[in-house]
Amino acid sequence: MLPPKKRLTRRRFLQGTVTAVAAPMIVPRHVLGRGYAAPSDTFGGALIGCGGQGPGTFRTMSQGLNVRELARCDVKWADRADNKTTYTDFRRVLERKDIDLVAIATPPHWHALISIAAMEAGKDVLCEKPMTRFIAEGRAVANAEKRYGRIFQVGTFGRFQRSRNPDSILKRKIMTSGLLKNCEAVLVERGGFKVKEWSGLVNTRPQPVPKWLDWDMYQGPSPQRPFHPHRHGGTHRGYWDYEGGGLGDMGQHHFDPITWEYGLDNTAPVEVEAYAPPAHSDVCGMWGWIELKYGNGFTLVISSGEWGKAYDRKQPRGLSLNDLEEQDRKKIVAMPEPEPLLSFGQAVKSRKPAGGNAEAAYRTVSIMHLANIAIRVGRKIRFDPVKEVIVGDEEANRLVNQPMRAPWHL
Repeated sequence: MLPPKKRLTRRRFLQGTVTAVAAPMIVPRHVLGRGYAAPSDTFGGALIGCGGQGPGTFRTMSQGLNVRELARCDVKWADRADNKTTYTDFRRVLERKDIDLVAIATPPHWHALISIAAMEAGKDVLCEKPMTRFIAEGRAVANAEKRYGRIFQVGTFGRFQRSRNPDSILKRKIMTSGLLKNCEAVLVERGGFKVKEWSGLVNTRPQPVPKWLDWDMYQGPSPQRPFHPHRHGGTHRGYWDYEGGGLGDMGQHHFDPITWEYGLDNTAPVEVEAYAPPAHSDVCGMWGWIELKYGNGFTLVISSGEWGKAYDRKQPRGLSLNDLEEQDRKKIVAMPEPEPLLSFGQAVKSRKPAGGNAEAAYRTVSIMHLANIAIRVGRKIRFDPVKEVIVGDEEANRLVNQPMRAPWHL
């Protein structure tokens, strides 16, 4: 994924081509080898993406851990980066051997590449939502988490609340037991998607790039565009190049608890249909509702309440023990409780997967991406959750694994 001449190889990493800034009284964890805490139990941390959400992301990453912030990185510091504690290029941060943990709060078009590079460099990662900009990036991040043995978590935690709710625990037992032959449950999520708020601007006029901004690095793997202030900062959410509108902003919050409760962390919808006006090729816009059906029969409906007629195709239908035969109900009641979900800090210390790890986060963000693909192509799509491709629709399938601007690649 890195440019050929600057790729972070194992040899370069071990040679330490960038001088690390020593932290007083800290024994870097790398001294004892990969995956071990130092005697001081202090972790070197870095924040990549220092906008309004960045400090909160770093605090979340630090909960339950003793973390010293050693580096910050943001493309808006083009006129004052010192490449000692303040950077504009995340690759220089990842070369530092005294960095153990990385908090990522950039726009989503950078999430996958920085997460993968950080894990390859031996860092554990807490990444802001949404996990990725398109589906194939999520699979690449999940593969990297396994390949490099790192801890990864997306900063959304609705599943932790559901995992302590008796009704949610029961639903998860039913869904994961294999005893339910056909799930007729219908869940309708209404509102809270900020659709109008995060719609982009059409026909904007190019403006001069501010001296403090590295616009080329900001765009990174996304298509090269003329600068306009609305494409930078929080309003970047209104453009397909960087995120996915209100769904991109709020989708992972909504869907994270659902995928846990309904046992969907290892699969994805097989049919997706959207009710929306024709989509713009560059700008995220309005939509009314999206219906997503899983292979086991479960239907998830997301309704914006901000455009068009209200959803009325299916009525909400809950899930209970009454959906099972009597002998199977007893088996569900006798099933052990799900294992407690680990926070990021607990996962770092134990070296066990965090709650909402990369595989689970990937399946959650795929809901959002499939919904947006159905909006963009304007027709029902069918997805194979095993092969992870859209079936019989090449135009839609091209949005599953989108090209990146050279020299960046997965």
